Amino acid sequence: MKKILVVFVLIFVVFATTLTGCSKKDDDLITVRFNEVVHSVFYAPQYVAIEKGFFEEEGLKIDLSTGWGADNSMIAVLSGNADIGFMGSEASVYVYNEGQEDYVVNFALLCQRAGNFMLGREDDPNFTWDKVKGKTIVGGRRGGMPQMVLEYILKQNNITPYTDVNIITNIDFTATAGAFSGGTGDYIVDFEPTASALENEGVGTVVASLGVDSGYVPYTAYMARKSYIEKNPEIIQKFTNAIYKGQQWVDAHTPEEIAKAIKPQFPDTNVETLTQIVTRYKEQDTWRLDPLFPEEGFDLLQNILDEAGELSKRVPFEVLVDNSFANKAIE
Repeated sequence: MKKILVVFVLIFVVFATTLTGCSKKDDDLITVRFNEVVHSVFYAPQYVAIEKGFFEEEGLKIDLSTGWGADNSMIAVLSGNADIGFMGSEASVYVYNEGQEDYVVNFALLCQRAGNFMLGREDDPNFTWDKVKGKTIVGGRRGGMPQMVLEYILKQNNITPYTDVNIITNIDFTATAGAFSGGTGDYIVDFEPTASALENEGVGTVVASLGVDSGYVPYTAYMARKSYIEKNPEIIQKFTNAIYKGQQWVDAHTPEEIAKAIKPQFPDTNVETLTQIVTRYKEQDTWRLDPLFPEEGFDLLQNILDEAGELSKRVPFEVLVDNSFANKAIE
């Protein structure tokens, strides 16, 4: 009986030690409040970093929230409700030009192409942009990257936005697909998985990729307030390291493997659909292989803002972009 009691005591001690070890490990992780502009397969490398434990490897615990719009994500960062934001870099330009003293700085880039697609009511394998003349497009928010990239493409094809084509820009981001399904517009510009969902419902068909037609545009980046970066360079570095690991993993694996890895982030979407979406994005070279933010991309971004009439003045690259963390991550 005494031997049995000793065995139970030993088992209890080992079990308690294990639990204490797990708790200590959790306590050692630094929580980072992270707000993403939308939750989309478009950001697959980010979700790979989460699901593969790359943030934990760097000593971070991600508290993920979704803004469902760059305005909301930026408010979360500026108000201190989020430590790091993930959105279009145009938002950082707006904030700086508005005179914000503690402005946000871009420290890592994920998406180097636009991630939205043009859908028409019917299949059109021979689609050309001149076909939208006289039609109505359900677009995005005025001043947001999705909308500005659309307008940039239209102008590149000698189409004057709002004159040659009607563009609806006053529908909330989360309601555009529903509006199109309900009969509003001849075309719609939307992201995945919404684009595939509309196709599967028989409501529309992808006729063009804005990512392909606009070229390499620094579309979605990680940013934080200048003061936060100055006070927490180690956290920013660890965060950037984890994103880089996610980028490298995605580059080295197939769309199906990527789809399976990020499936927990999209429980309502089957692996087959996720694979279809990831394949689209990967084939058009959507994601950077490293977190570096190229200066020529920032120049192009400001050109797009300028053409859209949304740029009050140009901002020097070195003011709003800090590549030191990305450079260190890839060393």
